[in-house]
Amino acid sequence: MCVLVQAWEKQLMSIRVIQVGLGPIGNAVLGQMVARTGFKVVGAVDIDPSKIGHDVGLLAGVGRRLGVTVDPDIGSTCSRVKADAVILCTSSSLKQVTAQIETILRVKLPIVSTSEELSYPVTGNVRYARRIDRLAKRSKVAVLGTGVNPGFTMDALPISLTGVCERVDRIRVNRVQDASTRRLPFQQKIGCGLTRAEFRAKVLEGTVRHVGLAESISMIADALGWKIDRVTDTIKPKIASKRITSKFLTVRPGYVCGILQDGVGYRAGRVAIKLHMEAYLGAPESYDSVSITGSPKIAMKISGGVPGDIATASIAVNSIPKVMEASPGLHTMLDLPSPSCCL
Repeated sequence: MCVLVQAWEKQLMSIRVIQVGLGPIGNAVLGQMVARTGFKVVGAVDIDPSKIGHDVGLLAGVGRRLGVTVDPDIGSTCSRVKADAVILCTSSSLKQVTAQIETILRVKLPIVSTSEELSYPVTGNVRYARRIDRLAKRSKVAVLGTGVNPGFTMDALPISLTGVCERVDRIRVNRVQDASTRRLPFQQKIGCGLTRAEFRAKVLEGTVRHVGLAESISMIADALGWKIDRVTDTIKPKIASKRITSKFLTVRPGYVCGILQDGVGYRAGRVAIKLHMEAYLGAPESYDSVSITGSPKIAMKISGGVPGDIATASIAVNSIPKVMEASPGLHTMLDLPSPSCCL
């Protein structure tokens, strides 16, 4: 009965949230919070001069003013506004978002971030994760990095499916997307419209790639107690065989229309985890699939795939109550209870 009473009490209150970052994902998050009864947007932050001082409701396209104007200063907003949590949607790079997270933690607010490298920090990002974890514990609040991928389709979902297995030998996850339905920044991130040479150059500089495969492999391996020898991440261009047009751009034959990327985790010299991603304009079928070799064998396919932008915004919003209830420190989708859709 106590649990039911707590659930009823939560339904009667709105969680006050500050939205940091008003790009396509940040606006999608904000739109969802406005549409739901359990959340109230009380602050908005973005450094874009064209957005500063404007009502965030009009900028995000929710159809009405919210009485919340965009401020460029995270610290000022978090100190001035009475809030319960912050959603941070600014950068994939943990190095870049660490200072922003630290500023928020100084005013003792829990955080949900869509930064891919925060989802399960690996290699050089571990030092930033440790700093965040220490400050979060000192501030007595929780921090979570999540999203659709990493955060769900290529890690939390296959991990959950292994819960009915007595033995797991190998895991393969496929994520195939028709990128023509995605936002312009995503199409640019996968190299649409580039020549082969331009694609190679941008891969080398790190501006064309999907961020998160190494993080997802590490999360799966740790969940299963596997020691991974090494992780590889290979990227190839998908070349258009005919003229392809999306809402934002046109790709001519012979030019790059997307990306083919494989993350592989080796265990005892053999492939143990393979994450395969295809995202290109005009893909004939979008889907997500998980194949688990073991006892029993598990095969699952989501026809149509999990929509990236909607799902990323949704899992961020749905994770807020879990983060507010979590113990202080940096968390991942591996150690927090799975979120569910909340009003």
